[in-house]
Amino acid sequence: MPAPPESPPPPVRDRAWLILGAAFLAFMVGASVMHSYTVFLLAFVADFGWSRAESSVAYSVGQLVGGLSSPLVGGMVDRLGARRMVLLGGGLLVLGLIGSAHAHALWQMVFLYGVVITFGANCIGLLVFVPLVSRLFPRRRGMAISVLQSANASGRAASAPASQATIESLGWRGAYLAAAAVAGAVLLPLAFVFGNRRAGAAPTAGGPGLGAVERPWTLAEAIRTPQFWLLFLVYMLTSIGSFLVSLHQIAFAVDVGFDPLYAAGVLGMGSFLAMPGVVATGTLSDYIGREYSALLAYGISIVGVFCALAITGPGDHLLLWLHACFFGLTWGARGPAITAKTADLFPGPRLGTILGVITIGSGLGAAIGSWAAGFIFDVSGSYRVAFIGSILAYALGSLAFYMLRRPPRARAV
Repeated sequence: MPAPPESPPPPVRDRAWLILGAAFLAFMVGASVMHSYTVFLLAFVADFGWSRAESSVAYSVGQLVGGLSSPLVGGMVDRLGARRMVLLGGGLLVLGLIGSAHAHALWQMVFLYGVVITFGANCIGLLVFVPLVSRLFPRRRGMAISVLQSANASGRAASAPASQATIESLGWRGAYLAAAAVAGAVLLPLAFVFGNRRAGAAPTAGGPGLGAVERPWTLAEAIRTPQFWLLFLVYMLTSIGSFLVSLHQIAFAVDVGFDPLYAAGVLGMGSFLAMPGVVATGTLSDYIGREYSALLAYGISIVGVFCALAITGPGDHLLLWLHACFFGLTWGARGPAITAKTADLFPGPRLGTILGVITIGSGLGAAIGSWAAGFIFDVSGSYRVAFIGSILAYALGSLAFYMLRRPPRARAV
């Protein structure tokens, strides 16, 4: 009797790098749309006469919705898989961007950006791709997640100068329509690079995946550990520190006298450093530990904020560049270490759900930070207090992350 034909190797293993690249590109498109709001903010102030706090509401609501919807998205990806999530997210982004181009009131922008676009971006973000990537690269998890996370930094870097140039050419409404066309052209076909909903399933025992060497965690078990809540606190404090600065960077630079396009270019160039910064710190975390890699990133971010505090006028070009480089270098650089730490502590098929619940902290922190910075400016006429608050939040976040050195033990239900 002839031997049965040898079955081909699993397609997911062969296509791991292709899937990682597709995830990177999808995440980058979503991130660029989200981060472009920092440029549109000044256009809204000029066109509608909104205050800085009012102009920040849609962004703050978006960050809050992003965090609160994370458990839903995490559960959806565990059931539906990446392909359907990217199709859903891409469709929502396109609809939200087209709607934003026709917005005439604050509540419309809050709904379109804060809910529709944000949920769409969440469907093509870390929550969708981290469970898949962490299983495809079990022995190089920090590296793989850092490459994925660098898409956020790349999208942020590209969004500022590209959005500013498009707004100056087409107006802010035309810029939103152009962004909708790009998002649709890239995301909808890209979804078909991903396999069916079982493509990211954990390998069977004896394979190289997590299931062979690590016990799976459930959300009920994870939520009973102090490490779960420390991670929640880390996500929240890190986001507060980042968004007390990032949303208002261009507005701050323009306020002290820099040309808007020049400021967007400098901050955009600084943001491009985030890609090697994220990859370097994420890969480094595989060798020196997640905690020490994250502590290094926190320290560099704090130096960058100190540089912004030292800027007094448009002649401080060096300080603006130093701020852009140091803050940009570590924008998102803690993400791979934090996310990989989450996968280290709570592996298994419910990782998407666990990560989704923990990520609520990130959304809360981003909402608090982005709105608070605008409110502080409206009250004091300066971002100085906001920047000092950023430094304090980073310091507390680094302390909380360092406390995650010991692995958790599951408690009986």
